[in-house]
Amino acid sequence: MSDIAKAAGISRQALYLHFPNRADLLIATTQYLDQVKDIDARLAASRSAATGVARLDAFIAAWGNYIPEIWGVARALMAMEDSDESARLAWANRQQAVREGCEAAVRALTRDGQLSPDFTPEQATDLLWTLLSVRNWESLTQVCGWSQSAYVETTTSLAHAALIRSA
Repeated sequence: MSDIAKAAGISRQALYLHFPNRADLLIATTQYLDQVKDIDARLAASRSAATGVARLDAFIAAWGNYIPEIWGVARALMAMEDSDESARLAWANRQQAVREGCEAAVRALTRDGQLSPDFTPEQATDLLWTLLSVRNWESLTQVCGWSQSAYVETTTSLAHAALIRSA
C-alpha cells in the first residue's frame, strides 16, 4: 500500500480512506480495468442474444478475446493467491463474474431446451467456466503456441460438443 500511495503521489492514509485494505484496492483495480476496456460493450452481444446458442458463442468470444488483454493482471493475481489473501479475494471476485456469465449462457441454453441431458445446469456451468479459465488459455496460447483465433474457435467447438443437445 505504501508503494502504491507513493507512486500515486498521495499519503498512505489517503489511500486507506478510499481502500480500507489491499483486497478492496485489487478488486477496484480489476474493475477499473474492466471499465477502461469496456467489458460491458464486449458482453453486449452475449447479453442481447436471441438464442442460448448465440449467447454461448458470444460469451465465449467476448471472454476468450478479453483474456489476453487482462492476462498480466490475472497472472499477477494468480501468482499471489496462495500466499496473499487480498490477491486471492480479488481473483475470486473476478472469477465469480466470469462464472455468472457462464451461468447466464447455460440458463439460456436450458430455456431453449438446448442443454445436453448429460449435464445439470450446475455441471454445465462448471464445465464452461473451467473451459474458459485463464490457466487453460495460458496453457494453449502461451505454452502450446495456439493462435488466439484457434483458442476461441476450439473452445467454442468443445462447448458445443459438450453442452448442446444433439439433434
